[in-house]
Amino acid sequence: MLGLMSGTSVDGIDAVLIELPGWPALNPARPGSSSPPPALSSAAPRIRVLEHRAVPFADGLRAALLAASRNDACTSDLTQLNFELGAALADAAADLSRDADLIASHGQTVHHLPHLDASRGWRTRSTLQIGEAAQIVERTGKPVISDFRPADLAAGGQAAPLVPFADRVMYAEDGVRRSIHNLGGISNLTYLPGLDEAGVLAFDTGPANALIDDVAAQTGQRYDEGGRLADSGRIDETLVERWLQDPYLSALPPKSTGRERWNLSRMDGAQALSVPDLAATVTAFSARSTAQAYRRFVLPRGLDEVVVAGGGAYNPALMRHLRDLLPVPVLTFEERGWNSAAREAAAFAVLGYYAYQGWRNTLPHTTGARRPVIAGKLSRPWLGDT
Repeated sequence: MLGLMSGTSVDGIDAVLIELPGWPALNPARPGSSSPPPALSSAAPRIRVLEHRAVPFADGLRAALLAASRNDACTSDLTQLNFELGAALADAAADLSRDADLIASHGQTVHHLPHLDASRGWRTRSTLQIGEAAQIVERTGKPVISDFRPADLAAGGQAAPLVPFADRVMYAEDGVRRSIHNLGGISNLTYLPGLDEAGVLAFDTGPANALIDDVAAQTGQRYDEGGRLADSGRIDETLVERWLQDPYLSALPPKSTGRERWNLSRMDGAQALSVPDLAATVTAFSARSTAQAYRRFVLPRGLDEVVVAGGGAYNPALMRHLRDLLPVPVLTFEERGWNSAAREAAAFAVLGYYAYQGWRNTLPHTTGARRPVIAGKLSRPWLGDT
């Protein structure tokens, strides 16, 4: 399986080729005809990452994607961007797709509105991921599962987080209470209480790199490399405490959020700070809002360790804050012997595999949906007249 992922940091495409040894094979003639999935156990075969490639976005494409996420794109812009990103995804998939039976493409979320908010014009719960799957099918000749989020939203869920289903398949371990934490543009966690599916907790805690990247952009950088910008400034404690009162942070899970909420234009008082002080302040806020979520919703359940993936795992300033704030070991994926950058793309490869097989691939108690669904839509290449 080949997973393609572009996350809320909008820095590029991760292409991850995985193998599922011992799992039921795909039936290309009859998708959805497979027998039930194997039960998860400590002895069950797990997922093997074979190869990972990171393909940075060209500056123009990244700028256009960020503009769309900020509501600064018109209909014709969005239409073209959908196909431009589809072509970029197809390029990222091209080489690895030769060894893939199936491709799963998350695409890029440009807007995610899981709640109604008349004051902001949000009249309908909705979500939009772009990156035309037909472009990938045409380039690779392989079937593609895409558009993973709408099915859960239609079933009453928030269409996020979806990755926890795959996290359990890949990282749950009997007797270990582990949190798999992603520090992408948005900070989100999957709490795995051993192998117990019913006990899985997952939600977005708030911002991770979204605000930090916005500050770094003011200096011409895509991100705060090495946390040096944050380390050069002073934290405005008054602002951090003010921002921690945001009602999203105290809302009960299931919940999800995105850049439409966490951007500098919405952070009261941010414009008054120097760039270094703002970097220090938003970095502290991202860490404290994350730690606050653990104290309120996770630690009372019992926790042995936190394992961190995503770009924020490479930010020493952000990781230092988290390690100081949490009472359990906070490790990076690499310290665990795993591949941090491959985690989300591998997860969508798993979700795509389940969808193709006709197996449910969501945890409704983590998204708020009324029932499980099969998330993802299948696009197939032309195989000739039959």
